[in-house]
Amino acid sequence: MKLSRIPQIKHTDTNSFFLLSGPCAIEGEDMALRIAEHIITITDSLGIPYIFKGSFKKANRSRLDSFTGIGDEKALKILRKVSETFKVPTVTDIHTEQDAVMAAEYVDVLQIPAFLARQTDLVIAAANTGKTVNIKKGQFMSPESMKHAVTKVTESGNEQAIITDRGTMFGYQDMVVDFRGIPTMKQYAPVVLDVTHSLQQPNQSSGVTGGRPALIGTMARAGIAAGVDGLFIETHFDPKNAKSDGANMLDLSLLKKLLTDLVTIREVVNNL
Repeated sequence: MKLSRIPQIKHTDTNSFFLLSGPCAIEGEDMALRIAEHIITITDSLGIPYIFKGSFKKANRSRLDSFTGIGDEKALKILRKVSETFKVPTVTDIHTEQDAVMAAEYVDVLQIPAFLARQTDLVIAAANTGKTVNIKKGQFMSPESMKHAVTKVTESGNEQAIITDRGTMFGYQDMVVDFRGIPTMKQYAPVVLDVTHSLQQPNQSSGVTGGRPALIGTMARAGIAAGVDGLFIETHFDPKNAKSDGANMLDLSLLKKLLTDLVTIREVVNNL
């Protein structure tokens, strides 16, 4: 996979980690543009290759009354507007083969959710669009098993595959990241650490996922030290009132300090 092949991505010559970041879900145009502008200002100043993240639809909610989106086409058009306004690539989740075809018209990277990482038809449909495919490691999958998920992409004629680790489920209500899996998965594709989702506390009795956002800095620093190629960080200017996954998102005001520290750590790792 060549990062430089993702349209409009910048700073690929800095030898830094790349970043997928934005809100969990697209809640509206103003919020998406506001978050994107803030992150782009930071990543440009630090020389970090950046992809704006936002889900156009949330199909994996625990409760029937949970927020699922503002409308597919409306949200996808907002993702396109972010890309056109700020000249950055975008990534969004897909859940069906039809989603792959539809979303590919608007975004640059298609993301396979962790719970769908073994859905062959979905992965192949994403690969066949020619877009970069980011496959999240299933919480139930070993690092070694991700080789086969990547192979589904590459044997479809698409070399643009990324693996994102979002932790492994131990027990019912917690996620654990096993950093031994990072070098294993790097044999198959570039590896991203999903910092915020790996700190989720799913399956709460309320039907609303919990999280441990105070540990975002710890998890991100550990990921860079372990040699990940990229980081995935969901962020919002008002996490407590975000419509999806607010319990584990990073407050946008904290992002600059965190990324500045991570760039410093990355420089040390590069010189070892």
